[in-house]
Amino acid sequence: MARRGKKHEEHVNHERWLITYADLITLLLVFFIIMYAMSKVDVQKYSVLAQALNMQFQKADSVLDKGFGVSGQMTPKQGDAQTPQNQNQSQVDNKEEKDKTKPEENEKEKREKELQDLLKQVQAYIKDQNLEAQVSASDTERGVAITLNDLFLFDLGKADLKAASFPILQKLASLIPTLNSKVSIEGHTDNLPLATGSPFKDNWGLSFARSLSVLRYFSYTAKLDNNKFIATAYADTMPKVANTSDENRSKNRRVEIIVLRDGLSPTTTVK
Repeated sequence: MARRGKKHEEHVNHERWLITYADLITLLLVFFIIMYAMSKVDVQKYSVLAQALNMQFQKADSVLDKGFGVSGQMTPKQGDAQTPQNQNQSQVDNKEEKDKTKPEENEKEKREKELQDLLKQVQAYIKDQNLEAQVSASDTERGVAITLNDLFLFDLGKADLKAASFPILQKLASLIPTLNSKVSIEGHTDNLPLATGSPFKDNWGLSFARSLSVLRYFSYTAKLDNNKFIATAYADTMPKVANTSDENRSKNRRVEIIVLRDGLSPTTTVK
């Protein structure tokens, strides 16, 4: 009987741990490569992202009502120093506000200059024509007021203009078109009742008819735009002095032509 040969023992590989070690080193290398790649930030893209988030967080409906979001900056409280960004925005807002008010201020200054020039010209004309007893001009809160005595304009109790009043009315008519203002023509009387047989029912009717006569002169005779004029009647409700004497009552009977400074009233249609 043949004898079996002795089985040789398998060779043991003591270097298998190198495979595991190599795998670990490879994983670590990949891990550090990924970490390095993630650590490189695109500054430009980050800035755009930060600004977009800031805008969202600063909205009124944002839940973060006290901060600027990802930038970490706090909104300045009242009395605190402003950030450069807020200061620039404040300067822009102030400039826009000034730009809005400039046209209004310039328009007021222009109108005021027009009124003062008008006042000087009318006063000079009154002095040159020796009309101080019948006509006066003054600067009032409402505007430039030219006051004409009733007997200089009309006969007693009537509303038809006298020819003697035409030169001063024509002078005013030459100045009014250059003004960017409304002109209020206001009739006044004393407190005495009208004489029997008067074509007017009362002082209201007389004062209004007189203011309309002056308005119609400017509109029909001088051919001015009637939309610039306002006809008003006050009867004896706004006396300059107390109606206690003939002299005082004479001062109260008047027509005032007021070139208005501010505020426009509805116009009266000329018929």
